[in-house]
Amino acid sequence: MGSRGRAMSCTFTRLFLLSSVSNTTHNSPSPFLPFHNHFPVFPSPLQYSRATFFSTTSIRGMADTYLSAKEAAEIDQLLMGPLGFSVDQLMELAGLSVATSIAEVYKPSEYKRVLAICGPGNNGGDGLVAARHLYHFGYKPCICYPKRTSNSLYTGLVTQLESLAIPFLSVEDIPEDLSRDFDIVVDAMFGFSFHGAPRPPFDDLIQRLVSLNKYDQTHQRSAVILSVDIPSGWHVEEGDIDGTGIKPDILVSLTAPKLGAKKFCGPHHFLGGRFIPPPIAEKYNLNLPSYPGTSMCVRIGKPPKIDVSALRENYISPDFVEDQIEDDPIDQFRKWFDDALAAALHEPNAMALSTADKNGKPSSRMVLLKGFDKDGFVWYTNYDSKKGHEISENPRAAILFYWGGLNRQVRIEGPVKKVSNMESEQYFHSRPRGSQIGAIVSKQSTVVPGRHILHQEYEELEAKFSEGILIPKPEHWGGYRLEPEMFEFWQGQPSRLHDRLQYSLQEVDGRQEWSVVRLAP
Repeated sequence: MGSRGRAMSCTFTRLFLLSSVSNTTHNSPSPFLPFHNHFPVFPSPLQYSRATFFSTTSIRGMADTYLSAKEAAEIDQLLMGPLGFSVDQLMELAGLSVATSIAEVYKPSEYKRVLAICGPGNNGGDGLVAARHLYHFGYKPCICYPKRTSNSLYTGLVTQLESLAIPFLSVEDIPEDLSRDFDIVVDAMFGFSFHGAPRPPFDDLIQRLVSLNKYDQTHQRSAVILSVDIPSGWHVEEGDIDGTGIKPDILVSLTAPKLGAKKFCGPHHFLGGRFIPPPIAEKYNLNLPSYPGTSMCVRIGKPPKIDVSALRENYISPDFVEDQIEDDPIDQFRKWFDDALAAALHEPNAMALSTADKNGKPSSRMVLLKGFDKDGFVWYTNYDSKKGHEISENPRAAILFYWGGLNRQVRIEGPVKKVSNMESEQYFHSRPRGSQIGAIVSKQSTVVPGRHILHQEYEELEAKFSEGILIPKPEHWGGYRLEPEMFEFWQGQPSRLHDRLQYSLQEVDGRQEWSVVRLAP
């Protein structure tokens, strides 16, 4: 909800936003004039994307990308005035941004227990919305909301949370040591408009968060703190003035970072909101990074220092046991492949293909599966490529599918043969015409003087094979089929006690049959 009028005095009463913002530091006309009169012309998509692209993805340290309290209030007024946003719309976007920021860093498999401490204003509303989304993301949120308001927006949020049986805790219910019962604490008490010293019970709650920074090192770990927009008790422009305030692990800046965020030294700084239109970004010199894909948050600031040796995932998966598997590994693969499709995983047919030359020197690369049945697994490529030469010298290979969203992988090994020319022809002409031309242009694995050479040849062939003219399949292009002799189905499980079931061909009474064994993880 960005900055949307979290206007609270030390008595926690809501104040109105600035009644007029005509005297801005940017010498712009009043925002209450017609929209087209006071905003600059929208930049073209190309202009805006290029400006974003050439700016650093870290907006930390750029003075013109931090908002003062006055500028934040002006932007709120514009969003809820000429731009037509309502408070509940912005609150929903802000709360979703907070929840997705948590999910980016702390997975519910290890950081499940969340306490959202919510103040009486819009910042508290963001925390209520975030708790609802976190529930649906698989977390177990609890809420401390000691100063409720009778405003229908907030009572509606409370009703929504109660319908999900999310517990509301009193201040007395919360332990002094928050790490005892919670993995994550969401600080949604006060936003950028708070002034003065916090009064009870928030002064005590803030001190409990401060105490997490001094956590007894004998404990396994402290609960992590996420602050919404501004850590509660900080000055919006000067930050943690005396250094005794909350030290959050995550700061989610809404709309744009406030000046006080320059004092944030935690490992994870996110920008959330994703509702600022280009004219406002230009008017206030907001050098905002692009949000990736459909994400509601984007990491900003200094990249976190990562201990690679500490990166780990505690997998949580259903049991994968012998009495539940298919007798034929192809049928089991099809079952898992269908699961990957149903889960909408990105390129579920992507597989790592490993080959080796005549001296046993291995190499791997990603290719795309283009068919599988009882006879094997098929992919297409340039026969003159490195993998093509290695297969001709050593006609065996291994393929690996990894479906991280399902905690699954499948390894398959066996001899490799070329598919028939007819199969290659049929598949080649089923491809988009651009891909057909690209297969002719690319002398795969050979040295190219520059990308312009590829484009030049592509354009020449595109002109030669105008629409309607059949593009001939190159002789050096076609498919391979791996005929499986071994399958291993792997599914991640807690504490590294992973499931590994291996199928291998065995001769029984003169017939080839699949046998299954369980391998140690």
